[in-house]
Amino acid sequence: MPSSNQTERSDSLAKIDLKKKERPLSSWWRTAIFVAEIIFVLGLFIWWFSSPKAQLSRSLLILFLYCFPAEFIIAAVPHEPVLLYFAKFYSPFLIALVSAAGTVLAEALNYTAFNYVVDLKSFKKIREGRAVRKTVALFNRAPFLALLIAGATPVPFYPFRFLVVFGHYPLRKYLLAVFLSRTPRFFLLALFGEFLKIPDSLIAVLFIFLILIGLAFPILQPLKKLIKNKIEIKPKNKKK
Repeated sequence: MPSSNQTERSDSLAKIDLKKKERPLSSWWRTAIFVAEIIFVLGLFIWWFSSPKAQLSRSLLILFLYCFPAEFIIAAVPHEPVLLYFAKFYSPFLIALVSAAGTVLAEALNYTAFNYVVDLKSFKKIREGRAVRKTVALFNRAPFLALLIAGATPVPFYPFRFLVVFGHYPLRKYLLAVFLSRTPRFFLLALFGEFLKIPDSLIAVLFIFLILIGLAFPILQPLKKLIKNKIEIKPKNKKK
């Protein structure tokens, strides 16, 4: 039978090991990882746009790599047109699996990237804002269900990337929700593409259209504020 002193020593050693395992990465390493993630995704984005061969490729590796710029932070490029293109050459099931695998890895990068951004001092006011705290509290009521609905529908998904970090939602559960919601969505899109066999020219038009819609929101929002401010200023000048 081990003595009480030996038991205490083993417990203390176990605690020390746990502390070592839980020790967070230094700020230098976190910055290096964040920069590496940005360079990796930006490199894939530039390569895909500058390479006609990559754009017209039928390789599943291209489909897998395309998931990173299409799903990283606020998606720079739309995912749907590429799924419709590949649906002409592969089964919807295979397309869904390859796309889901790439998306899950991209979301793992998102999780670490957003963790880094949220911990910045300049982000403290936003993190502690009343609106953010209320939104996070609402999300935390049913986080898994919210992620399933957002991932399976055309709802913009990028706000949820912030919410999982703000709400300290576990990475494993987050990635599971992404896989369970995105896989059937990708499958249905690929099935739709397989059935219709959309011409490449129409897919290209859809691609450009979705990019323009994505750019419209950040451009229109400041314009609305500017017009609103001008409308508010005019009545004040008239009163004077």
